Amino acid sequence: MTLTTGTILDKIVANTAAEVARRRKARPLADLRREVGPLPAPRDAIAPLRQPAHVALIAECKHASPSAGVLIADYEPARLAAHYVANGAAAISVLTDEAFFQGHLDHLRAVRGTVEVPVLRKDFIIDPYQVVEARAAGADIVLLIAAALEDDLLADLKAQIEALGMTALIEVHNQAELDRVLRLEPTLLGVNNRDLKTFTVDLQTTARLIAQVPGDVTFVAESGIKSAGDVRRMGELGAHAVLVGEALVRGGDVRAFAQQGRP
Repeated sequence: MTLTTGTILDKIVANTAAEVARRRKARPLADLRREVGPLPAPRDAIAPLRQPAHVALIAECKHASPSAGVLIADYEPARLAAHYVANGAAAISVLTDEAFFQGHLDHLRAVRGTVEVPVLRKDFIIDPYQVVEARAAGADIVLLIAAALEDDLLADLKAQIEALGMTALIEVHNQAELDRVLRLEPTLLGVNNRDLKTFTVDLQTTARLIAQVPGDVTFVAESGIKSAGDVRRMGELGAHAVLVGEALVRGGDVRAFAQQGRP
């Protein structure tokens, strides 16, 4: 089951459930699985995100958001992803939610056909159907948001992602979610610095939680990273990677974000 959060996430999850039902009717799961069969294996997501000398950059292709509105008018995700990779991005995140972020699975397909680095499907994954969708579209990594998923569903989705050869990036926002997720022995864990209720950002969220994450778990700091200095700070705290969207979509210096060293 999904969880109720008392935030906009509830509305997004309800909309996602309706959209998944519609897509499943239009394209049955069996058809999706047949599409997966001939595809090449997903790319390894861990090695590119554990660079010894610098903080790895997951650069995001993001058209809009509920809090900021449209971020870029002339949105071409494949071109944007190519620009990111040419300037040092280790992986690409692609928003595929349509209703709230103006994304689409076709954006992920276009990016997958353009770059050779790992690609993350960033969406509100609540159903195994979406996991197979992600694989069929060429994703290597799939986001799971702990705040939206009760324990059994979170564990099941993680297992299905891994069974298809992909990597689950499990996102937490607070101590309670971290405690739940660590019991699942994640390989890739993200801390979102944005409060879901207030939309305020506090980079201290990463500082508070990272010390409790085992060293063999690849750690990603997410949200509120607006400068190369913020990337450097996340690296000093111990983050292996950062996920940056708005700051880059609005024209930030990708190379500066991608070249921050680790202590």
